[in-house]
Amino acid sequence: MELRHLRYFTAVAEHLSFTAAANALGVSQPPLSQQIRDLELEIGVNLFERTSRRVALTAAGEDFLRNARAILVQAADAVDRARTIGTGTAGILNIGMTSSVLVGPLGSLIRAFEERHRGVDVRIHEMSPGDQIAALKAHRTDLSFLRSPPDDPDLTGEVAWREGLCVALPVGHPRASGRSVPVEIFRTERLISLRLDSSRFAEEIHRACVARGFTPVISQQVREASSLVSLVAAGFGLAIIPEFVGRLNHPGVIVLPFDPPFLSADVHALHHRRKSPVVDTFLALLRAEAPDLAARFQGA
Repeated sequence: MELRHLRYFTAVAEHLSFTAAANALGVSQPPLSQQIRDLELEIGVNLFERTSRRVALTAAGEDFLRNARAILVQAADAVDRARTIGTGTAGILNIGMTSSVLVGPLGSLIRAFEERHRGVDVRIHEMSPGDQIAALKAHRTDLSFLRSPPDDPDLTGEVAWREGLCVALPVGHPRASGRSVPVEIFRTERLISLRLDSSRFAEEIHRACVARGFTPVISQQVREASSLVSLVAAGFGLAIIPEFVGRLNHPGVIVLPFDPPFLSADVHALHHRRKSPVVDTFLALLRAEAPDLAARFQGA
C-alpha cells in the first residue's frame, strides 16, 4: 500500500464518482479504478459498493476513510516538518555557554531568534568551558560560546562579538578612585582567577602575565565570573573580568579598564564543521545583529 492509494481512495470517497475523482486528480479513470481494485484486494474487503447508478462507501470503507485522511494529514505534516528543518527554521538548537557570556548580547540574540523562528526549540546549557567542548564533540550541543576556543580539527568557529577586559577592585582599594589600572598591578596584588584546569581563558591571562615578566599570585580559583566579583567584594584580591560583566551593578566593587589595554575577552561561536541548517540560521542572525548589540553594551 502506498500513499497514492490513499489519495486515490479519499478522492473517490469524497466525490462518490470515479469520473469526478479522476478529473480532480488529473488522471484517467481506468488507472484510478485499477488502483482502487488493487487496494481492496490488498485489504481483503470491498471499500465501495458499485452499481450502474451510484458509488457508495461500505461500512469498512467509511472507517478506512477516517484513518486514510489522518494518515495523509500526518504525511503532509511530516513533509512540512522535514522542509522547515532542512531550511533551518524548525528543530532543536542546543547552545552551551557560561553565565558570563549571557551578560552580553547573547540573551538578546536568542530571544530575537526565538521570535523569528518559533518552530525552533532553543535549549540553553550553562556549563564550564571544558564541559562545553566535551558536549559539543559528543553532539549533545550544537553550538557553544567561548572566549578561548580550542584548536580542534573537528570544530570550527568565528568571532561572535568583540569584548575587552577590565579589573574589579574593592571600593576601598587605593587605585579604586582612578580612571584605569595597568596589568602590572598584579605584580603585587593577589589575583582571583577562573580555574586554570578548566578555563583556557584563565590560562591565557596567566601566560600573558608571565610574558610581561611576572607571575600573578592566585588567591582563589572559581568557575564563574560572577564568583570572581563576589570574592573581590569580600576582600580576597582583585579580578580580571570581561568588559560586559563589569558593566553590571556590583555592590562594594569598582570596575576599571586596563591602560594600556590587556588582551581581549572576544567571544567565539564554536560548532562542528558539518553543522545543521538550524545552526546556519542562528549564525546568520548572529553576524547580522551581534556587532550592533555589542556596541550598545559598550556604550551603556
